[in-house]
Amino acid sequence: MTAKTQGAQAPASAPAGALPADAAATARVQWLRDELERHAYQYYVLDDPSIPDAEYDALFSELQALETEHPDLLTDDSPTQRVGGAPLSAFDSVRHRVPMLSLNNGFADEDVVNFDRRCAQGLGRTAAPAPADGHDLFSAAEATDQAVEYACELKFDGLAMSLRYEDGRLVQAATRGDGETGEDVTANVRTIKAIPLKLRGKAPAVLEVRGEVFMYRAEFDKLNERQAEAGEKTFVNPRNAAAGSLRQLDPRITAKRPLSFFAYGIGELQGADRPATHSVMLDGFAGLGLPVCAERQVVKGAQGLLAFYRDIGARRDQLPYDIDGVVYKVNAIAEQEQLGFVSRAPRFALAHKFPAQEMTTTVEDIEVQVGRTGAITPVARLAPVFVGGVTVTNATLHNEDEIRRKDVHIGDTVIVRRAGDVIPEVVAVVLERRPADARAFVMPTTCPVCGSHVERLEDEAIARCTGGLICAAQRKQALLHFAQRRAMDIEGLGDKVVEQLVDQGIVRTPADLFKLGVAKLAALDRMADKSATNLVAAIDKSRSTTLNRFIFALGIRHVGEATAKDLAKHFGKLDNLLAADEAALLEVNDVGPVVAQSIANFLGEPHNVEVVEQLRAAGVHWPESEPAARAPLPLAGKTFVLTGTLPTLSREDAKERLEAAGAKVAGSVSKKTDYVVAGAEAGSKLEKAQALGVAVIDEDGMLALLADATGAQPEDAQ
Repeated sequence: MTAKTQGAQAPASAPAGALPADAAATARVQWLRDELERHAYQYYVLDDPSIPDAEYDALFSELQALETEHPDLLTDDSPTQRVGGAPLSAFDSVRHRVPMLSLNNGFADEDVVNFDRRCAQGLGRTAAPAPADGHDLFSAAEATDQAVEYACELKFDGLAMSLRYEDGRLVQAATRGDGETGEDVTANVRTIKAIPLKLRGKAPAVLEVRGEVFMYRAEFDKLNERQAEAGEKTFVNPRNAAAGSLRQLDPRITAKRPLSFFAYGIGELQGADRPATHSVMLDGFAGLGLPVCAERQVVKGAQGLLAFYRDIGARRDQLPYDIDGVVYKVNAIAEQEQLGFVSRAPRFALAHKFPAQEMTTTVEDIEVQVGRTGAITPVARLAPVFVGGVTVTNATLHNEDEIRRKDVHIGDTVIVRRAGDVIPEVVAVVLERRPADARAFVMPTTCPVCGSHVERLEDEAIARCTGGLICAAQRKQALLHFAQRRAMDIEGLGDKVVEQLVDQGIVRTPADLFKLGVAKLAALDRMADKSATNLVAAIDKSRSTTLNRFIFALGIRHVGEATAKDLAKHFGKLDNLLAADEAALLEVNDVGPVVAQSIANFLGEPHNVEVVEQLRAAGVHWPESEPAARAPLPLAGKTFVLTGTLPTLSREDAKERLEAAGAKVAGSVSKKTDYVVAGAEAGSKLEKAQALGVAVIDEDGMLALLADATGAQPEDAQ
């Protein structure tokens, strides 16, 4: 548990303050201890955190304050006198020869200034002057000769680890546990490629390396994708993923997890002198082949510490791994020993935390927003919560599948995450706090902006509004697409003009463009009479076009220029296209089930057909012809599923070839599936196909089937 933020609210079941002062304090202290122990067990032992770090640490800070105010209530078994959770019983216990203590935390500049002052006084020095709030920081070079020198590092969001090397060979790896006793995870740690099994060069007889096991963000995202594909539980964050991976009883599972490691401290050391400074120690680690983070610096005084903090804070979101703060340590080892320890933490070190990026709040409602392309995105309306440095009231829920996967209900208590400028998102639900009247979300079937039908095509996660030509949310995007060079080619109708036309309510649909006059356009900003005249002329010229350009200009999802040409060639006349159903659309060259459904949905909206008729009434015209004759597609009515990696074709290439032959390519296996095309590392889809008795073929089998269906030679299919 790391990131601390003040002000987390306790549930209503917490002891009330109506008791006498002493009794109320005693009851509150006991309740806090019980809560902290429960959450620590959830986090450290079960790897299933029920609250974010900030809320845990707010409870911890409150308990510390109460024990300071009432020292008679302090007991040896209080969570404030321990470092972490109990060792997992499934692993052997390891007694740390040098305890793995945690650090005191700071949140404000004042905390850092006070830390520097205490260190300086403890060493018999005068603290360097600290900058006034809001003023530029002094550089480290301007610090006085009396200023304390510090080693500055990052505070990684992972799992603390102790690696024991004897004569340069890794003999044991242990988690922090409760600081005194940890868990033996040697077999699992040996699978982490970043950790050397044998140190380079001349190593001490015994060297205990302290550091952090973590997971890079990119690797974490890939892991969650694999977990979701396999139908397994996904992880809340990289820290949770790292902890869960290290506590696998089967090291083979850990070996598949992309874990990394950074060294940052020493425990027991035999057969060598301790380095003179912490920074020299880290350089020595690197020389032994141990991974050490490059983001570190030696500074002087509070001003140097704050400069490092702000520099890292500005770059935090660009780092490839999660951190929740920075760590300051007096650099000279002799001075560290002189300052010593207090309670559970060293006096010579401080963790300076960033604002919490995860907090809990409640979902007051779930609404949907319509994007410029018609995408329907569910958004959680939240009880205001301060997270990531700002007050958050909304958080994206991405899509309907995400809501179901995370099991988010209206009324739930949820963990919300915000990192930098990233849109806040709901990370997880605190199920134990779900109220009895919590309600499930139902995706609307009609667009909340224009009332058009909402479609969700097979194999797509995003639902979309089909009212592309009339939906106000999509209006600007629709007009710009309509006017582009490859569509109606209306020169001069760019972003700024479209923005004004829509914002002022002058144009609602593409048909309204053909009603514009010079006077109306000249009244717009930066539109002189000449520009307005030229634009009116360009609009008038666009009335004469081709059928394929007109079809493309409508902005039907999945209908690009090539498909528009195929549609125009196949149907010859617009009325034939308007009358076509999905079966008729599937007869068009290169039109598969997804494209056919998208076209049918678009043309099935009366609003869109009305705009098409308005455009024809405005004089938009094109040459028409008789529809092209076409034989039925050979694989029409057959359903295929692709899984694994094919030898020569990408999955998209294979899909295109199958759809071109009339087949439907689905994303999941069912009894209606005719063939499963399986490549290397095929997973659950192959297993399901075998269980259902669905025919399984490889790439060669698929190409042979295509050749038989089309009459081509197999090599032609390649």
